[in-house]
Amino acid sequence: MWVHNNYYQGSPALARYGPFWRFQRRICTVEMFVHKKISETVPVRRKCVDNMLKWIEKAVNSAEKGSGIEVTRFVFLASFNMLGNLILSKDLADPESEEASEFFNAVKGIMEWSGIPNVSDIFPFLRKFDLQKLRKKMTRDMGKAIEIMSMFLKEREEERKKGTEKRRDFLDVLLEFEGTGKDEPAKLSEHEIKIFILEMFLAGSETTSNSVEWALTELLRHPEAMAKVKTEISKVIGPNEKFEESDIENLPYMQSVIKESLRLHPPLPFLLPRATIQDTKFMGYDVPKGTRVLVNAWAIGRDPECWDDPMSFKPERFLGSKLDVKGQHYELIPFGAGRRMCVGLPLGHRMMHFALGSLLHEFKWELPDGVSPNSIDMNESMGSITRKRDSLKVIPKKA
Repeated sequence: MWVHNNYYQGSPALARYGPFWRFQRRICTVEMFVHKKISETVPVRRKCVDNMLKWIEKAVNSAEKGSGIEVTRFVFLASFNMLGNLILSKDLADPESEEASEFFNAVKGIMEWSGIPNVSDIFPFLRKFDLQKLRKKMTRDMGKAIEIMSMFLKEREEERKKGTEKRRDFLDVLLEFEGTGKDEPAKLSEHEIKIFILEMFLAGSETTSNSVEWALTELLRHPEAMAKVKTEISKVIGPNEKFEESDIENLPYMQSVIKESLRLHPPLPFLLPRATIQDTKFMGYDVPKGTRVLVNAWAIGRDPECWDDPMSFKPERFLGSKLDVKGQHYELIPFGAGRRMCVGLPLGHRMMHFALGSLLHEFKWELPDGVSPNSIDMNESMGSITRKRDSLKVIPKKA
């Protein structure tokens, strides 16, 4: 589906290793994901999380008594808006903006269709028939997203010509880029810019919201862990104070909760597909050039040779441990490892902690009528993303 839509031409995730891919990684890192840039954008995340908390309160007030709300929806909106502000200086989850709503819905569609296993990937001779209509749906939503992205680019170019633009966001960085034309492009084409930006939204919004949903689900299934993390937060942050990003480093148990949840529920169970660039011999097997390679991060995180009692949720296993999710410890690679690991990890990791910490600090979480910790559905939907099959429904009450 990605090849059919020419998506791979400009994609940092799917591009072949080489000068252009290295350039993409470098510009992402330098302009968005280094510590200095992330620290400068704290107010953006503060605004988005505050809006998320307001939306949740509003949803609770309009919900039927005893019924829950789908909290992952609001974390997704906050993550989407954060990226919209950093990349385009826009609130893209704004219900009052028609173009923003259309872009939001198109991106949601792309993520949904790409997460469904495609029979044509297993039996290539069926590809021309598009039996599941996935290519048709993907083409529709990809086309709509790129069409709206073209509007954003045109709008920005007009602002730049008039000299009315005062901001400088990631879109400006891409538009202004001038390279050597040797190991990097002289200029980025409009298509490359659109795909570049679209991928940032695809990679950075649902992975964060799903990870927060799984962490909250595990805490609700394990009341003793919920009590520990709430106690830790209350000792660091006063009842009338807001949860701040600067508080994260003082909350080792909450950090352990997120690590343990990512161990059991990595955002992408098989990471991103790779391919061998040459004939390879591995553990006695001959692997031809061009062979698709999948890394089963889901199984690695549950491997009894790596983990004691691997199927149990035990955040304590990380207390006092140097094990981390940043690609240095191969028993825990929810974001990959090596030069192809997730480039947006520093920002996404920060947002996960900030969102979960804010939710735990602001609300007391209860399950809907008729649901107990042991009866929470933990089934996963089959696909490229580790989603809950049935979204977590919870009742938040002001703490």
